[in-house]
Amino acid sequence: MKILIADDHEVFLKGLQLSLSDLDESVNFIEARDYNDIFDKIKKEKSFDLILTDLAMPGIAWDLAIKQIKEVMPDTPIAILSAVYDKETVLKALAIGVSAFIPKTSSNRVIKTAIDLIFAGGVYVPSEIINSDDSSEEFAILKQVNNAESNIPLTPRQMDVLKLIAKGQSNKIIAAELGLTEGTVKLHVTSILKSLKVYNRTGAIIEATKLGLKF
Repeated sequence: MKILIADDHEVFLKGLQLSLSDLDESVNFIEARDYNDIFDKIKKEKSFDLILTDLAMPGIAWDLAIKQIKEVMPDTPIAILSAVYDKETVLKALAIGVSAFIPKTSSNRVIKTAIDLIFAGGVYVPSEIINSDDSSEEFAILKQVNNAESNIPLTPRQMDVLKLIAKGQSNKIIAAELGLTEGTVKLHVTSILKSLKVYNRTGAIIEATKLGLKF
């Protein structure tokens, strides 16, 4: 596993690397100190399993930087670790396509949970943002994620997503087939995983079958 971690504060960067060292016995961390450094590392390394980056770093505006990273590595999940996580910033990041928005004050356990969710194809957003008053589709899904408790609480749209997951389709293909953004598909995947109380796509298919859902 190869993870690019980026932050302009060396102490935080080293601490993050230490706290995530047990994610995988073969994990390899590549460090970057700003967005220009991220672009240099991307050109050199070619591929990453995950990019963890601070929000505000020297070199370029964060939203433009994330868009450029997505253009070069469209299939690589990006997680933002930031001291700033107001509703507008989080929503903007989700629209761009980030897979997680994690407050820097989060515990190591929360960060690892967020990363597990990312690798399962979902999206992590802090609960205080999920519970905010917002009527957008993205936040409606997030609120459903936070409150999912019933045995088969999937919406018709999420059933459509699950059927395509069962066919082995990627988030990008699912988004194209259903006329959604890839970020919205990721949110639906997150909701499906939590609703079915599983941790990955295979588990979702198995559990849905046990509950009598047809594909």
